[in-house]
Amino acid sequence: MEVALLKYSGEKSTKKVSLPETVFGIEPNDHAIYLDVKSFLANQRQGTHKSKQRNEISGSSKKLKKQKGTGGARAGNIKNPQFKGGGRVFGPTPRDYSFKLNKKVKDLARKSALSYKAKDNAIAVLEDFSFETAKTSQYAKMLSAISLADKKTLLVLPEKNKNVVLSGRNIKNAKITTADQINTYDVVNADSVIFVESSVSKVENLLNKD
Repeated sequence: MEVALLKYSGEKSTKKVSLPETVFGIEPNDHAIYLDVKSFLANQRQGTHKSKQRNEISGSSKKLKKQKGTGGARAGNIKNPQFKGGGRVFGPTPRDYSFKLNKKVKDLARKSALSYKAKDNAIAVLEDFSFETAKTSQYAKMLSAISLADKKTLLVLPEKNKNVVLSGRNIKNAKITTADQINTYDVVNADSVIFVESSVSKVENLLNKD
């Protein structure tokens, strides 16, 4: 699959970039995408929620009233979950929500997500560029030039570029990542994925590594 290489100004160059079929042209696996997105979201959870159970409530353990003869239900101590201020039954406790996913499944999920984007013509490739200074207006101008200013975008750099990252981080719906940090959730969540030319080969090598 070939796409036109865009200049920084948004103009099409005469050069075309070939997107490798092994990454951008496979038969997508929906279940792999589901598992990888689920794993990503689970890993974001802190899992620090906590409520006090009966044995953690401060208070007397004395029996409130005699067992029989009152005409009411039996009652133990004030920590009973049925009473106001009592412990909570089966309440949340701190836990780790993350789960392991095999590397091959993750690679398949990323390839599948990128293949979907390629089929939808939602992938753009820019010539390699860099900003001399960090300036949000420069990044916004670039998005406008390639007609993606009103879209949710993911820019994939070959390596971390401080000025580019600082220029784009305050723009709503614009996310920036590097080729070695690309993940299924960000690809699926974006309307369009923008690759810098040299990042295409890096993503190919990363996802086709045995």
